Amino acid sequence: MIERQQVHSNSPGWVVSVALPSPSLHDNSADADRLLRALKRELGVDQVQADLILLRRLPQVLRDAEYRVRCVLFRDGVCGRLVHVAAADEALAGLAIDLGTTRVVMRLVDLEDRRVLAERAFDNPQIEIGPDVLARIHYADQPGGRERLQALIVAGINREVANLCGSVHMTPDHIFLISVAGNTAMSHLLAGLPTRWMIREPYIPAVNRFGLIPAAQLGLAVNPLARLFLFPSVGSYFGGDLIAGILFTGLHRQSETALLVDVGTNAEVVLGNREWLMACAGAAGPALEGGVTRMGTTAAPGVIDRVRIDPDSKAIDIHTIDDLPPRGICGSGVIDLAAQLYLSGMIDIRGKFQPAVCGERWVEINGMAHVIIVPAEASANGQPLGISQADMDSLIRSKAAMYTILETLTGSMGIALDELKTFFVAGTFGSFIDPRSAITIGMLPDLPLTAFRSMGNTSLGGASLVLQSREAVMDIDAIRDGITYMELNVNQDFMNRFSAAKFIPHTDPGRFPSVPAPGRRISR
Repeated sequence: MIERQQVHSNSPGWVVSVALPSPSLHDNSADADRLLRALKRELGVDQVQADLILLRRLPQVLRDAEYRVRCVLFRDGVCGRLVHVAAADEALAGLAIDLGTTRVVMRLVDLEDRRVLAERAFDNPQIEIGPDVLARIHYADQPGGRERLQALIVAGINREVANLCGSVHMTPDHIFLISVAGNTAMSHLLAGLPTRWMIREPYIPAVNRFGLIPAAQLGLAVNPLARLFLFPSVGSYFGGDLIAGILFTGLHRQSETALLVDVGTNAEVVLGNREWLMACAGAAGPALEGGVTRMGTTAAPGVIDRVRIDPDSKAIDIHTIDDLPPRGICGSGVIDLAAQLYLSGMIDIRGKFQPAVCGERWVEINGMAHVIIVPAEASANGQPLGISQADMDSLIRSKAAMYTILETLTGSMGIALDELKTFFVAGTFGSFIDPRSAITIGMLPDLPLTAFRSMGNTSLGGASLVLQSREAVMDIDAIRDGITYMELNVNQDFMNRFSAAKFIPHTDPGRFPSVPAPGRRISR
């Protein structure tokens, strides 16, 4: 890359220093008129608006500063918004939020020099209502449900913002801009908007563009003048987190066609370049995010993230995050495990355990076949860690769905998967996954490893860019309006391809020439 960094590195930010001529009998414009006129020129807009509470303070602030001030601005559509007029030594901060269904990540940014000051993550408090979006939407339909869901997430953000600011010796009162990227449902629940019709045909959200929201209206304990920018969505199943991901990766500025994949509750995929963007989503995530495998969990200390199996001795070597005793396995570990079980011959092309090859690791528990990965004496909780045949079957379906989503999307545009030169992989899935293992099981296409680019938390990255670059904000509507969404539920081609992908690596091994036959060592 990194085309994205080159594009936005010189883009001006949201803090503007203004030196105004002092009023005189020859220039007796009102204080606000004088300042807003200068800011309109700076932003290149016809109108800049300011709240009455700010206008009340403005005359004294200008005179105390001898008409040399720092202004916090933002762009609200075609208009500018003056958020704050700052004293000389005042800290000016912004808050970027990745509003995840399970996990919320926040980043504090200096609006003036655009440095990241601190970062913090916490579990979404709405989990106490339900672990998934569907449960929360149903709860929001109950009397007082929507209000409680909003209160939970706002209270969680306020608590963690106080801790975040305290870690850098600031107060929440120094936060003037907030940028939030989340899926459509999470964005609605934060804003207190009805979600009932999002899950009922024809699946209509309340809004797609949220505008610039006074943070105080949502109950956020930051500066009373602060404004919140909520990333727009395309529809009920394509939210602002994906638009933030496109923004962060620079996919919309690529001259060559590239692919972006983000795996969470669903696998969300965007294909395109600077001329066009095509997107779709499908259920390929659960087996990789914990909750399907008995030992499955999200990436955290003590969780298995890498697995190797000696093809001769069948000895299993694991690595855990922070090298702590194993207590579970995350998505990257599940993919590694499946790849290694296949290469060692412990599962066949259908993902079925081979008891003769598995040896003593193969056991039956409650009538279900299991392979033990970590014996009880070596685990963190004294319980053996294993994967069941049902777990493996679920993984095969998930990996088949992922590959089929990719194949169907690229095929719809007349592009072969092996033509792609850049493959962005987002989220914790992208941070930990070994592309070689994903290729081995037929989850990702058999591309050169140099094509895969792990981008980390692209939702948070996009939300941060909004606080750092005016140009980034200008890109967002163009990205949103340029996306075409493909509905997979009614795509017969998808179902036909899906059946063919439920083998390791595929019913057509010619698509995966780099994957060796079981029992042969793979070069790394």
